[in-house]
Amino acid sequence: MQKNKTIIRDISWLSFNGRVLQEASDKSVPLKMRIKFLGIFSNNLDEFFRVRVATLKRMIEFGNDSKVHLEKFPEIILEDIQEKVIRLQSEFEKIWNDILSELKKKKIYLIDEKKLTKQQQQFVHSYFDNYVRGHIVPLMIESIQDFPVLNDKSLYLACVLSKKDKSIPQKFALISIPTRSLSRFLLLPSTKKGKSIILLDDLIKYCLPKIFSFFGYDTFSAHAIKVTRDAEMDIDNDISTSFIQKIEKGLKNRKKGKPVRLVYDKSIPPSLLAYLIKRLGLTHKDNLIPGGKIHNFKDFIDFPSNVFQHNASRKQPFTHPALKNSNSVSKIILEKDVMLHFPYHSFDSVIDLLREAAIDPDVAEIKITCYRLAPQSKIINALINAVRNGKSVTVVIELRARFDEVANLSWKNKLEESGVKVLIGVPKMKVHAKLCLIKKKVQKKYIYYGFVSTGNLNEKTALTYSDHCLLTSNKSIMNDVIKMFNYLESFGKKPQLLHACKNLLVTPNGMRKQLTMLIDREIKHAQTNKKASIYLKLNSLSDADLIEKLYEAARAGVDIKMIIRGICCMYTENKKFKISIQAISIVDEYLEHARVMVFHNNNHPKVFISSADWMVRNLDHRIECACPILNPELKAELIGLIELQLQDNVKARVLNNQQDNQYVNSAGFKKTRSQVEVYQYLNKQSLINS
Repeated sequence: MQKNKTIIRDISWLSFNGRVLQEASDKSVPLKMRIKFLGIFSNNLDEFFRVRVATLKRMIEFGNDSKVHLEKFPEIILEDIQEKVIRLQSEFEKIWNDILSELKKKKIYLIDEKKLTKQQQQFVHSYFDNYVRGHIVPLMIESIQDFPVLNDKSLYLACVLSKKDKSIPQKFALISIPTRSLSRFLLLPSTKKGKSIILLDDLIKYCLPKIFSFFGYDTFSAHAIKVTRDAEMDIDNDISTSFIQKIEKGLKNRKKGKPVRLVYDKSIPPSLLAYLIKRLGLTHKDNLIPGGKIHNFKDFIDFPSNVFQHNASRKQPFTHPALKNSNSVSKIILEKDVMLHFPYHSFDSVIDLLREAAIDPDVAEIKITCYRLAPQSKIINALINAVRNGKSVTVVIELRARFDEVANLSWKNKLEESGVKVLIGVPKMKVHAKLCLIKKKVQKKYIYYGFVSTGNLNEKTALTYSDHCLLTSNKSIMNDVIKMFNYLESFGKKPQLLHACKNLLVTPNGMRKQLTMLIDREIKHAQTNKKASIYLKLNSLSDADLIEKLYEAARAGVDIKMIIRGICCMYTENKKFKISIQAISIVDEYLEHARVMVFHNNNHPKVFISSADWMVRNLDHRIECACPILNPELKAELIGLIELQLQDNVKARVLNNQQDNQYVNSAGFKKTRSQVEVYQYLNKQSLINS
């Protein structure tokens, strides 16, 4: 076995983000999507520093005791991170320059303040006066005793003001780029040469004389910087403070979190950089990342589409064939289970199910868990409408969903104002399970139906996130869902309800133990020369105990095949494995978000969809569930989809011990891009059954 039993989690995550960067470098990917992948890479990296790097820095403050949670000391991991991030950032710059060249070939130009024509200069001056000036509040930082708290989601221009004749001393200033109020991109008047775009930051640079000239300066320069702060919230244990107040306090404190990274334009004057480092309380041991002129590249996820002549339209979701010719979703699922596969199948079926329940006179109750919701949530609208129609509605909303805390607090207030019973989860546990329970009276008896999903109830992300959702009225499953809601309504005070679940695998009570038992069963089958196999599809695999159990299974001869999108801390290559592990990561147009587990079980497969990754946080510190697929046809369909993905040799990378993101070898094989194949397969099923 390796010196360390597992790969460092944060290094594995950087390898995943490297796969995102590969998509941006792939010239077979449409140019608009390549730019979007650069934006995703940048946004991912921001969150990584805000959470993971910040956590490692906290561990250093805790001292050597923190090593019990890591394979290496946090200081060493931070050094590795710094090295890899700088390498990735260098690759990012090369890809961006290549994309700029490709844009020029299409007569699309991203120009700065130095390349404006006279007509464009007039346009920019007019736009600045009419739309931008009112949002600009310069900070003369040398005259401010307490350095201002820089927002970690904002981009700033660090400015140097000077006089050519040096009659007055130079000054430093900061300007926040108002991207929350204005678009980052301004399309300039077209010319015969093509279409030109200027960034809001460059537009402001051009107009610096308008902002600062009254100080008497005549020379100006500006350089983009951004600060990344510790985004983890410390929820104190003051029992006199309500949980809601603690969340609100945590959100305020987050804005003042310690800086963990400074990214800056590498052409910034050394004196200005040194000044900023000092005033921000950073040192050269911190993550100081030199970059190009453009930062906060996450905005490029929304790069203007209208500059491209031929926009490749995304394939549209279609209605599941079982629901296509029916005017009632609930009627169908009271007869049989239906499995939706997003984003191929339309999320509208889930919304329609809730809308039907909201107006059905025989429906008495709706209970649902919400983790992340769409900005204009149709789910919430349906639930509010249900209350107006006299239904009892209970919503469990997770206020600690990272970076969705503000939105979820707002939804909580709106729901309560509408008469919905809102629960805010279980103390010290995030509610991450995706569940819905609908209670309906039929012939003087109550029946239950609903769904269990791997993904959020978010119609926006359902267009890009690959997930599975089981619509069911199966009594054995719904009985366990009832127990889970009863547990949540007890605020976690009745753990025996989770222990009583007979079909769902639930956390924190039971799932880890049951997964271990399922792996042990495959080990016994392998040891008695029976066929033994495990298919795993997860976002992340980092739990050391379950990884050790998978090592044991591989040594025993269990055939293990894994699709892990993100973090994979398992070494997948070892001479002691009787059967080589097939482990891949698929990064493509859709985000592979589903979790699926298949245990061969001596030719009687046990198949589960789950909200939980195999991580300590999911298995021990969250409320999660894995739902068995009991319908034989759906079980076979799900296994078939996993096997199809395992054949991917276009967008799949091998998860070897080095995690160096080598593509699966396709030489001599038919090209198989699994997301395209899955779409075609499911769409064909829809057409056959229409």
